[in-house]
Amino acid sequence: MPRILAIETSCDETAVAVVAADAAWPGFAPRQLSSVVASQIDLHAAYGGVVPEVASRQHVETLPFVLERALQQAGLEVTEVDAIAVTCAPGLVGSLLVGLMGAKTLALLYDKPLIGVHHLEGHLFSGFLTEPDLRPPCLCLLVSGGHTSLIWMKDYGEYQTVGRTRDDAAGEAFDKVARLLGLGYPGGPQIDRWARQGDPERFPLPEGKLDHPYDSSFSGLKTAVLRLVQQLQQEGQELPIADIAASFQARLTSALAQKAVACAEALGLSTLLLTGGVAANRELRARLTEAAQQKRLRVVIPPLALCTDNAAMIGAAGLCHWLRGEVSPLELGVASRLPLEGIPSLYLGGGGAHPEEQTGSAAAVL
Repeated sequence: MPRILAIETSCDETAVAVVAADAAWPGFAPRQLSSVVASQIDLHAAYGGVVPEVASRQHVETLPFVLERALQQAGLEVTEVDAIAVTCAPGLVGSLLVGLMGAKTLALLYDKPLIGVHHLEGHLFSGFLTEPDLRPPCLCLLVSGGHTSLIWMKDYGEYQTVGRTRDDAAGEAFDKVARLLGLGYPGGPQIDRWARQGDPERFPLPEGKLDHPYDSSFSGLKTAVLRLVQQLQQEGQELPIADIAASFQARLTSALAQKAVACAEALGLSTLLLTGGVAANRELRARLTEAAQQKRLRVVIPPLALCTDNAAMIGAAGLCHWLRGEVSPLELGVASRLPLEGIPSLYLGGGGAHPEEQTGSAAAVL
């Protein structure tokens, strides 16, 4: 039973998990033996968003304790795991460096292979932790604070992005609209909570029109909310926050659900996976499920703990690479941006350039 110790520090969650598999191919079914996440939401709420330097320093302080708890939950020592997986791209450079340096230290001290993992690939593998019988091919709607993409998972390790946002990611749009309404950070949960009390039909907000059927655009929708708020304020009216939140959320989630189902049909796929932090949104989960059921598509939606950033999903992706015989060099660096197509470059013999190490030492960056 292979066991992977995984570290995730790409943004503002410090997470460590241990993931194992009872069998190799073809029945790849990862399961988490432990998963510990330390959130920094309260720390960044005062700034209305994540402050990179603050996030990096907090990772330095928190990682040793989270690592200890994850190993205790799994009932294991580091010597008993087979490899160390770590998020190396994309993300905040300083935050990524903290996790990578920690992973490299463990790999060197305990003579364990290092496995660099692409953060978005980790989100894809949250579905395999949720449904043991999930198999590619499938279509993933990945929606988070930094990403809104439709990803065609053709096979393990073989991905094609078939739709993406042209401007704001969905989570970013939620945060910005929440700020317009004075609801605080993070915006997604606040909008979702207020929308439950509102009328989603009161304000007919526009959907972005694009020439690509599966791409998304939220800048026009966000601007429409801004103009609506300004108009109501100029007229001296009290903002109907619940109705605006409900109208905005309904338009955004409806557009995402319709595009995802249409794309799955066009590709001849029978399974839709919803993941990423915005996958915790109640309205999006309901709309995607309803739209998919009308077309007799299977929908896999991870529990909330696996939608937001966590190390279990990184461990599941790392375990897949381990079973495929793919490991990373100790010279592996971090990258703030890396397309899914660049994943092979993370592994020895991948045929591409590894993400370059950032200039200076980790201490200098932090």
